[in-house]
Amino acid sequence: MNMTRDARPEMRLDSSTRSHRYYRNAVEKHWDPHEIDLEADREGVAELPDPAFEGLKRSLALFGAGEESVTEDLAPLAVVLEDIEDQLFITTQLYEESKHTDFFDRYWREVIHTEEDRRGQERSSPTDERWFNDPYNELFERNERAMARLLEDDTPENRAKAHCHYHLTIEGILAQTGYYGLTLAYGEQESDLPDLPGLVEGLKLVRSDEGRHVGFGMAQLKSFVMDGEVDPDTLRDTVDELVPLVQDSLAGEGGASTEAGPGPSPSDLAEYAYNKHEQRMQQITTASEKIPDVEELTELDA
Repeated sequence: MNMTRDARPEMRLDSSTRSHRYYRNAVEKHWDPHEIDLEADREGVAELPDPAFEGLKRSLALFGAGEESVTEDLAPLAVVLEDIEDQLFITTQLYEESKHTDFFDRYWREVIHTEEDRRGQERSSPTDERWFNDPYNELFERNERAMARLLEDDTPENRAKAHCHYHLTIEGILAQTGYYGLTLAYGEQESDLPDLPGLVEGLKLVRSDEGRHVGFGMAQLKSFVMDGEVDPDTLRDTVDELVPLVQDSLAGEGGASTEAGPGPSPSDLAEYAYNKHEQRMQQITTASEKIPDVEELTELDA
C-alpha cells in the first residue's frame, strides 16, 4: 500500500529548498582545474608584446589573490548558518573558491613562468606587492572584517552587510565584471590579442560557479528584506561605499592594466557592472521580482 504524501516519513534534508538545489547543481557541475588544456595558451602568450604580457600578469595576480582571500574569508558564514541546506551549499562554495585559487596558481606556474623563461625574464610571483594597490587591499580587508564580525555579533543587519561585501560586491561586481572583460579580450571578440582558450575555459567555469554564489547571497538578502529585518537602504549604502574601492582597485599602477590592448573598454565594463548590479538589487528589494533559479544564474551571457 502506497503511503500518502502526509504520511511520508520526515527526512533530514529538504530537497525542495533553493539552497539544496544550489548544492546539487554544484555537485553536478563539478570540474577540475587540472583537466583544462593550457598548451594553446603557452603558444598564445608568446605573441603578446611585453607591455600586454605584463598587463595579463597583473590581471591574473589580482584575481588569483582575490580568490584566495575569499576562500579564507567565507569560513565565518559557514559557522553561523543554521539550516543544514545552507550549510551544504556553503561547503560547495568553499570548495569552489579553493578550485578557483588552484586554477590561477596552475596558470601562473605552467603558462606565465614558461613564457618568462622563453623571454629570458626572471620568474615573477603572483603574490608580489607590485600587483596590488591600496584600494584593492582595503576592499578585501573590509570584506574580512565584515565576515569576521558575524562570529561576534550575528545580527540580520551584520549578516546582510557581510553578503553585500562578499556576494554582491567582490563576487558580483569585481570578479564577475573582471572575468567577463578578460573572456571578451582573449576569446570572444575580434581583436589584436591572441586567443587563450585555456584561460577562457577556466574563467567561464569560474563565472558559472560564481553565478550560483551570487544567487545564494541574493536569496539570503531578499529574505532579510522581505521579512522586514533589514532596510533595503542598508544594502545600497553598503555597496555604494565599496564601489569606489572596486573602481580604484582596477585602475592605476597596482590595478588591472589597460596595456593588455584591445578589448572591452573601461566604460563598457562599468556599464556592464552597473546594469547587472541594478538588476540584482531590483530582484532583491522588490516583492514581485524573483531571484533567478540556479540554471539561469550559472548560464553565461552570450
